Amino acid sequence: MSDSSSPSAESTAVDRPFLIGVAGGSSSGKTTISERLVDLTGEEHLSRIELDSYYLDRSHEPLETRSAANYDHPDAFDWPLLNDHMAALANGASVEVPIYDYAEHNRSGHTRTVHPKKIIVVDGILVLWDRALRERFDLKIFVDTAPDIRFIRRLTRDVADRGRTAQSVIDQYLETVRPAHERFIEPSKRYADVIIPEGGLNRPALEVLLARVRELTV
Repeated sequence: MSDSSSPSAESTAVDRPFLIGVAGGSSSGKTTISERLVDLTGEEHLSRIELDSYYLDRSHEPLETRSAANYDHPDAFDWPLLNDHMAALANGASVEVPIYDYAEHNRSGHTRTVHPKKIIVVDGILVLWDRALRERFDLKIFVDTAPDIRFIRRLTRDVADRGRTAQSVIDQYLETVRPAHERFIEPSKRYADVIIPEGGLNRPALEVLLARVRELTV
């Protein structure tokens, strides 16, 4: 079932999209950068995909098992599906992106239609980890934000928006989030073309990025 408001899921005739990957630690500011890019270019020019949409389907597992899974580990993601979707978009075809239900720790069973446009942005903690995905990007960005800032943002977000308790967020951070960041996310920074300290708060770096993207929509 598709939740897209687009009148058609048919392929859109465009030149090969310019693909941008935005990686960085949890709550580093990746979404802020992606949303600024959308605001600048307009939805008619840019499609955005979140890596979180590609968590594996865990319908075969009970809720207790799903809630205990390590969602910051590369094994939590459906890389083949994401790579298939990126290949399709690059070839001018629309795709059905899963919609994830954070309360159920599983795919919701619904999708949203993403169409190929001039620019496609993929953001997520491990966007630069998977080699096949990484090599598709024309521009690779890593958002580098201090651990204490990232933790405070994550705590605030998960309690307010995802119905989590503060203690559960702290436990998850210590048990899986921080170890995964040190093992997988931070090392992927070496693949970035551009490193943006402090994410969306770094206005000079953001303006340089926005100027580059602006050129693509002229």
